[in-house]
Amino acid sequence: MNMSPRNLRACLMAAALLTATSFAAPPKTGDLFPDLSKVGLEGTVPDLQGKVLLVDFWASWCGPCRASFPALKEIAEKYKDKGLVVIGVSLDEDKADMDAFVRKTSPTFTIVRDPKSKLAELLDVQAMPSSFIVDRSGKLVATHLGYSGDATKKEYIQEIERVLAKP
Repeated sequence: MNMSPRNLRACLMAAALLTATSFAAPPKTGDLFPDLSKVGLEGTVPDLQGKVLLVDFWASWCGPCRASFPALKEIAEKYKDKGLVVIGVSLDEDKADMDAFVRKTSPTFTIVRDPKSKLAELLDVQAMPSSFIVDRSGKLVATHLGYSGDATKKEYIQEIERVLAKP
C-alpha cells in the first residue's frame, strides 16, 4: 500500500487514539449519550431536544468513511422532518483536511470536529467510521463499528425507523 506521509501520520494517530481509549468501558445500550454541547466540539451543534440522533465519527483519510457519506446524506434528508438529526464528527487533526473533505462531499447534515478527541475517548471509539444512534431521551440504542455498504445502511434505517416510531 502506497501511503503519503500525511496519511501515514493520520493512521498512526488514529491507532494511538484507539489504543489509548481501549481500556475505557464502552457505552452500553441504554446509557445516556454525552451532551454534545459540553465536550469541546468545534462547530455548531443544533438543538437536539427530543430528537433522534445518528452520530458518525469519520476522518478524511478513511476510505469506509468516504463510502458512508452518500448513505448518511440520504438518511439525513429522508428522516429530517420526522425528528432525526445526523451529526458527522470529524477526527481530523488538521481542520483543512476536514474542510477539503466537506467541500468534496457536500454533506446535508451537521459537521463538527473533535479536535482533542474528547468525545471519541468518552465513547471509546474503536473503528473508523463508528456510528451511534441515540433516542429522543438521549439514550444510546445502537452502535456500529465500520461501514459495510448497503448492509450497514439497511441497519441504520431499520433502527432509526424503530426509534422514530416511539413517542
